[in-house]
Parts: sequence; structure tokens; C-alpha cells
Amino acid sequence: MKKIFKITQVAALSTLVLVAGCKKLDINTSPNNPSLDAATVETLFPSAVMSTAGRTGGDLSIIGGLWAQYWTQNNNSSQFRTVDAYDVANTSNFVTGPYSELFAGALTDYQLGIKKSVAAGDWRYNLMNTVMKAYTYQVLVDLFDKVPYSEALQPETILQPKFDDGYTIYTSLISEIDAALAKDFKSAEFSAAQTKTDFVFGDHGNAGFSNEMSNWVKFANTLKLKMYLRMINAKPAEAEAGIKKLYQDKVQFLDISAGVDNFVDVPNSSNPFYEYNFRRLNTPDNLKASKTLSSWLNLNKDPRAKAYFGKDNPVTSINQGDYLGGSAHPEYNSAVNPIVKATDPVWFISEAESYFMQAEALERYFGGAGAKDFYDKGVQTAFAQVSLTPGSLLTTAYAYPQTGTLENKVEAIIVQKWASLFGSHALEAFFEQNRTGYPRTSPVYSTDASYQPGQIVYTPNGVTGSGNFPRRFVFPDFEKSRNTNTPAQVPIYTKVWWGK
Repeated sequence: MKKIFKITQVAALSTLVLVAGCKKLDINTSPNNPSLDAATVETLFPSAVMSTAGRTGGDLSIIGGLWAQYWTQNNNSSQFRTVDAYDVANTSNFVTGPYSELFAGALTDYQLGIKKSVAAGDWRYNLMNTVMKAYTYQVLVDLFDKVPYSEALQPETILQPKFDDGYTIYTSLISEIDAALAKDFKSAEFSAAQTKTDFVFGDHGNAGFSNEMSNWVKFANTLKLKMYLRMINAKPAEAEAGIKKLYQDKVQFLDISAGVDNFVDVPNSSNPFYEYNFRRLNTPDNLKASKTLSSWLNLNKDPRAKAYFGKDNPVTSINQGDYLGGSAHPEYNSAVNPIVKATDPVWFISEAESYFMQAEALERYFGGAGAKDFYDKGVQTAFAQVSLTPGSLLTTAYAYPQTGTLENKVEAIIVQKWASLFGSHALEAFFEQNRTGYPRTSPVYSTDASYQPGQIVYTPNGVTGSGNFPRRFVFPDFEKSRNTNTPAQVPIYTKVWWGK
């Protein structure tokens, strides 16, 4: 039976650790405020995981879902108007909050956890911290393109770390993962108390220590696969070599979702998307269904409309970004809210996502052998994660285009992946659209009679110029003011290093 852990305890722990970290600046350290170095790997790891989950599954998923066009700003409120208009400044909390928390919270704890694990020869926590460090860094690179890495997380000696390019960081992270995988991390089992600190696999999925660590190996391999797939546009030879080696080595990929699945419906203990958008803002009405997704669900008679928006097709929605168009569209007042529950998980890599990645890899580099099977498994698992089945859709609207071109097949895979990432995994959909161009961008707005359901539209209130979709975050103002190595600012519509 799944164990439920009180996230409030971890939240309190996170506060303790962060406060303790500030105390490192004090001349005298109070015994009531221990230094961060006094923390154990058992306390550091869950705190760091919750920092990562809190951001990637919270405000970053809200932004990702706006830009992947699952939901849009309500015409009767204003909370996310700047995001929907692609007007996210370097002083915005949407930029400064994730950057600060993922570096000062998550990555600081992962790095210290690695240091302590290596010193103790505890290769279990070394692998866990290394994989989560790589995942968190990958998110930052995908958002900002360049971030501090080689000189980062060394505040005692380097106060202004240089910014490394994304490809260098990616390859370095893969090397870190490989080094952690080469260690003996299965010789000493976790205690029951230690298992409870593994918020990624310790409380869901396969029981037993061996399976728990096997899941970490699969997570590591699947993360490497994701990073190599990200490289296909910028570093095609390196991407191909990396993926082929994974298959030559006969590694295993995730067949279970990796993430946090222990949220409860209690303030400060809930899914971070729910906590941020519903509980703290004290209203469910900031976000409404986007016509982009809802029109695609309706076209295909996809029953996930009920799971995603609480209504059967057709879902009443708002054209993406048209928060000033209510007078011309009285139906906007009946638009429905996205459904995100307090107990919904935050997946770092979902099971369905793993299958879709494997399908793409097999199509790109192995002649497509087995790709359809993984595509079908991806679609079936995506429906299962909302307690549904695709039924006849797998042989009709969602049938795999086996006789199509490579691009036809990649488009089918990525569009289904896009449809599966709704909720607290929405940031990944934004990244994948930037990498592949799927779903396609529309030459017309969604009010035009020629609009194709599901295509990404440019918001009518966009500030970047028609067709200039957001591709990245700008660097936070506080980073530019205190680190002279911060790169020059570029527009939000400038693609990151791996972008298409």
C-alpha cells in the first residue's frame, strides 16, 4: 500500500535548511541554528526534491501550460496576463522565483548531498542526488540557455561564477550520471526510515530496495535519452551516437513514472500547481481552457476533455491570450477551468513520456522497429493516467502513421506526448514544442475559419511581434546586478541552443 508522508514536515525541513544556510554568513553559529553542513543526506535529499517539484510542478507548469496552450488567462481576471502576452520581464517573480529556488534550494542541497555521500561511500544517495541534480540543471538550461555550472555552488570561493553554454552543461551532466551509475549502489539496503526519504520512488511503484534502485537506474537512463533527443537539431552526430550507445548497452528505461506522488489535500502539503493557483490565490478562475487544446480534443472526440476540464466535448474555452476579447465573445464567461487536484502527482518523467521518447529514438536511429509498439503504449498509458482508455482512437484518429515519412511519425509521437503532459508536467510540453515544432504553429488565429484545431496560435496581445513565440526566460535582474559574468540579455523569442 502506498505510504503517505506529510509534506509539511519536509516544508518545515526545507525552511530549517535554508535558514541554516543563511547562518553560514554569521561569525558565530548558534547551536539552535545548525549550519547547512550539519544536515545529513537523509534530510537534504527530500528537501531538495521538494524544491525541484515545487517549481517544476508549480509556477513553471502554469507558465509551460500557458505557452503550450492547454489553458489561457481568464478574461475576467489578470493574474497571468503578462505571461499570456509573452511579457515576462527580468524582475518578474515567474523568472526570479524559479531561478533562485532551483539554485539556492534544490541544487545547493543536491551538491552537498553528493559531497556527503561520496565522503561516506554511500553510492545510493550519490546516484539519487546526481540524477536529480542533472534533472534540475536540465530544466534551468532549457529555460535560460546558459547558467553557472562549472564554477557554481561554491559560494565560499566563487561569488561570481561564469556561465557555461548549454551543450557543455548537458555533456558534463551525462558524465556525472555515468560516474554515479558505475558505483556499487546496491550493496547496502535502505532502512525503513531511509526509504521514506526517497520521495521519487520510495513511496510508490515497485516494492523492495532492489527495485527501488533499479528504478533510479532507469530514471538515469531515461534522462540521458531525453537529453540526447534535445540535441538532435544542434548536435545531430552526438545525439545519434549517445542514443545508439544506450541501446547497444541494452539499458532499461522507465516503465514507471518518476516523480512526487505523496501530496495531500492540506494547506502547504498539496500539489504545487493546486497550491499556487487555487488555494493561495483563493480562486479557481485565473485560468480557463484554451481553444487550442479543447478544439483538438473535440475534433478527435477525445474523452480526456472530461478529465482535463470537467466537461465532455465540446469544452467551452477562450481563444489563447484573448483576455481582452470578452465583449465580442460572451461565451468566454462560460469557459471552464482546468482540473488540477490537490493530490495530483508531479512527474519529472512520466511513464507515457518514457514510451514516447523510446518510440522517437527507434524511428530516428533504428529504422522504426518497435516504434509503433512504444507509441501505442505511450497513448494507452497517457489515457490510463487519467483512468481512461483510448478505445478505437488507436486505430482511427490516433493510429500510428506506419507508412508515413519520418516527420509524419515524429509529429504523431510529439502531438500525443503534448496531449499527455497536461497538468503539473506542462513545462515539458513547452520544451518539446520548441525542440520539434509540434504541435505546429498556425498561420492564422483560432477565430479564423481555416484554423486547424490543436495548432499553436500567436496571442492577440503579444508584445514580441507576430510569430515571435517565447522560447526561453530572460536572466533575472538580481543575477545581472551581482554577477558581472551574466550574459547579455536577448529577447524571449530567441531559441535556446537546442531549439529548432
